[in-house]
Amino acid sequence: MVKRTRRRFRLRRRSLNLKRTLFLLPNLITLSSVFCGFYSMVISTRATSEDDYYRAALLLVFAMFFDMLDGRVARMTKTQSAFGLQIDSLADVVSFGAAPALLIHHWTLHQLGAVGLGVCFAYVACGTIRLARFNVLATAPSGEPAKPGAYIVGLPIPGAAGILVSIVVANSAVQGAIGGPRYAAVILVVMALLAALMVSNVRFRSFKDLKLNARTVALVAFAIGTSTIIATQLKAAFVLVWLLGFYVLMGIFEWLWQIPRRLRERAHQVTATAQPAHEPTPSKPPEE
Repeated sequence: MVKRTRRRFRLRRRSLNLKRTLFLLPNLITLSSVFCGFYSMVISTRATSEDDYYRAALLLVFAMFFDMLDGRVARMTKTQSAFGLQIDSLADVVSFGAAPALLIHHWTLHQLGAVGLGVCFAYVACGTIRLARFNVLATAPSGEPAKPGAYIVGLPIPGAAGILVSIVVANSAVQGAIGGPRYAAVILVVMALLAALMVSNVRFRSFKDLKLNARTVALVAFAIGTSTIIATQLKAAFVLVWLLGFYVLMGIFEWLWQIPRRLRERAHQVTATAQPAHEPTPSKPPEE
């Protein structure tokens, strides 16, 4: 009897340790993303050539891979938690906020002096605000992570960082021509636009409700066709710039397309609120 009790206790302890290990797994993947972002910043501060900036950009690509992987592992192991949501956002501030801003500043925007420094800081600040707003919207009243919807308010910071990183990667394919003074103002405008989109109310698709239908097939065919044209006419390194840019343009276009409908709904609500309630008709006094 005593042996059976000890055996059950050992089995329970092993199962408990297994659950604890599964809980740590997605968080370790998240910390791997932080390491990639941190090491990218180290390389950016010591960079002396275009190859160094290319290496720093590739590290951020690995950070994006780990960022996509940790959420999927958490869902597969059923270890989603409020702690995981918070640490993921803190990791994104480092890997997709500070690291890309430092990379772009040392790579090209330092040529614009205080203006370039200010836009880089604005990017980090807007990314931080965007992640804080996401945490509030993604948290249920119980404190647990809420079920993700079909749209995300504001440009996701990994997407914004992806555009900046893809530009640096594409720069290596054209022998560093993009990093010169000629395109510094263009990079500045792009970075400022990405910062504004992160804190905007523009809704971007999360592709959580993606279904196989004619619209999805047409969208995938368009993406593949245009990517093939860009790869053959320009450089294959510009395909990622185009795909991420197309995602941003698609969100802006859908937002502009829905403006008339939102204005009609708002006008209808104002009319319904301003309309006075019907006064009851006075009863006819009884005849004497």
